[in-house]
Amino acid sequence: MYLPYDERLKVHPQDDNFLDLERWDFAATPEDHYPLMLHYHPLNLYRSQVIKQADMVLAMFLLSDQFTPEAKRRNFDYYDPLTTHDSSLSVCIQSIVANEIGLRQKAIHYFNFALAMDLSDIGGNMMHGAHIAAIGGTWLALVYGFAGLRDARGRLTFTPCLPDAWSRLSFALKVRGRTVRIDIDHAAATY
Repeated sequence: MYLPYDERLKVHPQDDNFLDLERWDFAATPEDHYPLMLHYHPLNLYRSQVIKQADMVLAMFLLSDQFTPEAKRRNFDYYDPLTTHDSSLSVCIQSIVANEIGLRQKAIHYFNFALAMDLSDIGGNMMHGAHIAAIGGTWLALVYGFAGLRDARGRLTFTPCLPDAWSRLSFALKVRGRTVRIDIDHAAATY
């Protein structure tokens, strides 16, 4: 996979031309114009630094062992203000990576957004059905974010970061045909 890199900003651009684009004027965008794709032509959006989900943040999650914590933080900090989260797939990944780089409040914020996607009908479209991606993303944020699960070339590790307001997180996984039960509280993690 090709990941461009900008030496000056020390971030990975979404594509070769992304950093040459003007930033979207979020301050001039009315609240009722979100999701942007419903109010602006894609060609206008694609000519600006604005994204509905941060693909680079997703890449850092999927290839976690290929990036330093500093690189993850720089890229997260660069893309987070440019991301509209118009995609139900966005906030769960932001929550996971925010947890990984120590941005606990931001991780909880994005997790709660994913959790509320259907429960609070954030998009105003629940009458068409549940957002399965948001439901699955909420699970991903729990397991990969707050439990800190990583699969580094077949070796499972956990780096839990349970929010202070939570007392426990428990779940089961099927790993290589076996059920593994994970129980995390503020004193210990067992599996």
